[in-house]
Amino acid sequence: MPHYTKDDIINLPGLERMHLINSCGGVKSANLIGTISKQGITNLAVFNSVIHLGSNPPMLSFMLRPTTVERHSYNNFKEKSHFTVNHIHESFVDKAHQTSAKYDEDVSEFKAVGLTEDYIDGFEAPFVKESKIKMGCTYVNEYFIKEHGCRLIIGEIQHLLVEDGIQGKDGFLDLTQANSAGIIGLDGYVKTELIERFEYARPNKKLKPLNK
Repeated sequence: MPHYTKDDIINLPGLERMHLINSCGGVKSANLIGTISKQGITNLAVFNSVIHLGSNPPMLSFMLRPTTVERHSYNNFKEKSHFTVNHIHESFVDKAHQTSAKYDEDVSEFKAVGLTEDYIDGFEAPFVKESKIKMGCTYVNEYFIKEHGCRLIIGEIQHLLVEDGIQGKDGFLDLTQANSAGIIGLDGYVKTELIERFEYARPNKKLKPLNK
């Protein structure tokens, strides 16, 4: 088994180091974040760092890379306060990944990659019509991570849209049924497959699968 010390990692070629460290943490969520500028230009960007924060109130977070370069999504939701989080599905992983290209600020990634803007009344940011699970969020706060110059963005979920046939009676969303994708590292897209669901775990009690 290869063993890397911190010095070994630091001394790797840049691209190899990036792929190694980005993938060693495991499979991450695959989402597209949609925003709109004050000039009315829509923006769409792939993120692999969206995580659940709490359900009451419903909140999520994601990591934004350093703003030493242009971050159109960041500028937009800071100005407008609204953004959307849209699941990436197997059917359009190529289009989703293409949004990571450095398009000019006056170019909409929706149009550039061939995905469709969708809107709901009273919410300004664009959803991805092709996505089966999507959230409309308001910007709440951010925390600067001084060690790497990143920002942890906090959002509150105002709207949750789910396609029929995905949600169970207990509220559980079966991402296998949705064909939602995950991401390994920065560019590896994987299928999701439900192995098993288990009941709430308690000490000294045999764990039971929910599906049996």
